[in-house]
Amino acid sequence: MSLTPPVREEYELPLAPLPGLTLERQFSLPRRIWQQGWIRKGVILLLLALIWEAIGRWQNNDLLLPTFDQTAQAFVEGLASGELVNKTWLSLQVLLKAYLLGIAAAFVLTTLAVSTQFGRDLLGTLTSMLNPLPAIALLPIALLWFGLGEGSLIFVLVHSVLWALAVNTYAGFLGVSDTLRMAGRNYGLRGLSFVLQVLVPAALPSILAGLRIGWAFAWRTLIAAELVFGATSGKGGLGWYIFQNRNELYTDKVFAGLAMVIIIGLLVENLVFNTLERVTVKKWGMQR
Repeated sequence: MSLTPPVREEYELPLAPLPGLTLERQFSLPRRIWQQGWIRKGVILLLLALIWEAIGRWQNNDLLLPTFDQTAQAFVEGLASGELVNKTWLSLQVLLKAYLLGIAAAFVLTTLAVSTQFGRDLLGTLTSMLNPLPAIALLPIALLWFGLGEGSLIFVLVHSVLWALAVNTYAGFLGVSDTLRMAGRNYGLRGLSFVLQVLVPAALPSILAGLRIGWAFAWRTLIAAELVFGATSGKGGLGWYIFQNRNELYTDKVFAGLAMVIIIGLLVENLVFNTLERVTVKKWGMQR
């Protein structure tokens, strides 16, 4: 008796196209325009500006709340005179130096942490101690150690960047799969080459999140620290511009300085971090 199952004869059924069915969805022009992200964000900003203008006119007190139109005029005048641009450039120079130093320090700590037990203990202890400590609270010590100058600002800004980036980077390294780790070791990668060629690309979404958080912390800390520097030495960048105009009761210029802080944040977020995500983790299919 044969146990071989019967073989079914193959055949193909041709499918007729469905009448009246269009394969492409046609969207109206307004809907296609609304699909653009920058259009939607622009509408949100416009609504906020209109609400600001309405509240300012209803308040009718320029000292407490200038209107959006008055703030825009002060902003344009600050750009035209060059004062607002110069103050912003001074702040960004200090921020960039501290940001790069914080990135380098975080990379050293996390590389040591994934390589040795002592590094893991060191990173865990330091983050538990220093991460909850507000950076601005270190400013009095920084003034004693480095004096009134750029060194004190860089010290507190590195503290702002370092721990947020180190925690996110180390969490990303721990999330790398064992398959990728074994593949890297099979290629003979060890130490720094293993971190750069395996761990960093695999943990890039977490690293970018840490860079975003570190940037936000550093930018806020810089403005707050410059306000203190303005009160003590009369020097500083954008924070000093805000502090000085507050003392002179130029509230429209104070809001113009705050608007510059917001604009810089929006530009960095959309032109730098979103571009990095688009050409790396989103392009590689690591993030939706």
